[in-house]
Amino acid sequence: MPVGRGGERRAISLGNPGLPGDPYTTPTLWAAIQYLAPRENAPEHRHSQSAFRFVLEGEGVWTVVDGDPVAMRRGDLLLTPGWHFHGHQNVSDSPMAWLDGLDIPLVAETDQGFFEFGPDEVRTKATPERSNSERLWGAPGLIPVSCAGTRPQSPLMAYRWAHTDAALTAQLELEDEGVAGVIEPGHAAVRYANPTSGADALTTMRTEFHRLRPGTRTRASRISASSVWQVFEGSGHVVLNGTERTIGRGDVIAVPAWTEFALRAGGQLDLFTFSDAPVFEKLNLLRTEVSV
Repeated sequence: MPVGRGGERRAISLGNPGLPGDPYTTPTLWAAIQYLAPRENAPEHRHSQSAFRFVLEGEGVWTVVDGDPVAMRRGDLLLTPGWHFHGHQNVSDSPMAWLDGLDIPLVAETDQGFFEFGPDEVRTKATPERSNSERLWGAPGLIPVSCAGTRPQSPLMAYRWAHTDAALTAQLELEDEGVAGVIEPGHAAVRYANPTSGADALTTMRTEFHRLRPGTRTRASRISASSVWQVFEGSGHVVLNGTERTIGRGDVIAVPAWTEFALRAGGQLDLFTFSDAPVFEKLNLLRTEVSV
């Protein structure tokens, strides 16, 4: 399918065969793999649904969010909060693939889905190394005084893989030194946060990255939120309600609400995950059970 006005995007929705109707990954979350070919331009549009892009392969693409061009590279998390115009351009001779995550099912159930076309091409062809949002909000622990005050979603549009990787590495190094930092032995994790509040980067979806040392087994847990996990690197096994499956790089795992879930790493296992947990926290409905 060509990318352009009418086609808009080239994406394969990861529909859960256990759910009737629309191709949703869980009852509240929509996930897809999107692909942008060399020299393609995906036109701008906006919608009330919040979205993110987690880059799986490639570089040379810029997503333009409300006029701010943001570079995309493998391992980066890019945000598109609800009602922000966004389009993409690939200036390279190589394709790019990324994981799309949106709260489409949740928004549909509340009858709050709105969509609007923007320009047929991205409004700027600039390709800066750092976006405006990173220049303002990308300094660790520092916020611009001119923009002080909390915002419902993160004003930082790019969370770079280099920072994520370094944070996970540091947690495991501290574990080796006997300093607290990991969530359980051999299991490091970071959450992508809103720098104005420390809350989740998006209001309706929690985004995290997890790293397991070789041979690590996580404790089995159940949570009333649903989640989607993407194997960024490595291999191992996932256990869902007692059924064990082999997982490897590129695999996507849907974890419905209150499903017993555990991971076992072969070598080092890196996983990106997103969930609907912030919604149920705000409603005081989130429930978690972790095995001893």
